[in-house]
Amino acid sequence: MPRKHLGQNFLYDPSILLKIVSAADLAKTDTVVEIGPGPGRLTRLLAERAGKVIAIEIDRLLYERVRKELRDFINIDLVLGDALTFPFERLGPFKVVANIPYYITTPIIFRLIEARQSLESMTLTIQKEVAERIVAVPGGKEYGVLSIGTQFYAVPELKFIIPKEAFRPIPKVDSAVIHMRIRKGPPVSVSDEKLFFRLVKTAFSQRRKTLSNSLKPFSMGIKDILHAAGIDPQRRPETLKLEEFARIADLLTE
Repeated sequence: MPRKHLGQNFLYDPSILLKIVSAADLAKTDTVVEIGPGPGRLTRLLAERAGKVIAIEIDRLLYERVRKELRDFINIDLVLGDALTFPFERLGPFKVVANIPYYITTPIIFRLIEARQSLESMTLTIQKEVAERIVAVPGGKEYGVLSIGTQFYAVPELKFIIPKEAFRPIPKVDSAVIHMRIRKGPPVSVSDEKLFFRLVKTAFSQRRKTLSNSLKPFSMGIKDILHAAGIDPQRRPETLKLEEFARIADLLTE
């Protein structure tokens, strides 16, 4: 029985599970981390395609059940624990394939990004609305902090939509499978990454305001800095590309 407080919505359709595995582009040499194996159906398919599967389950009852179900697979390492505190940095190169509970989607993504030195890719089943925000481009209402925060470190691609009726119990919204290949380096160069992301968060915290108003906390002369960066101070944050945020950040650093 799925537990509501853990955000458990299980996917049983074998054709959809196979599409997820295909989207992950796995090889027999790969180590795959699955977060929340649930009843173990995706785990089984991953173990058949990859060299090793590390499945992290926070629910003890499910952990015990899956341990019995998959006991014949010698390449599955089942871990009872919380993925948010799992030491991913200790792993060698790995890929992540997971159906993420909606309520921890963003924390999980950024926790995995912290381990990007070893992480090769993420193939995640997440809320459709969140997936659209991750792949969003400048100019749309979906584009924001999450878009920039993920695209700075990864190349995201929305693979396909999963209707809510495919899950049990049925959630309130549709899901999407998104594949994110981790970049070897950021697409833009910035002198101070912390300042860059603080700038982005400040700009989008008041996204209806012009840049000259929302970025006042950084400098009384923010209009001059924006002009120096070649950016109209009357523009709004959702119109700026990563490179433009980077130019502003570097001028503020100077």
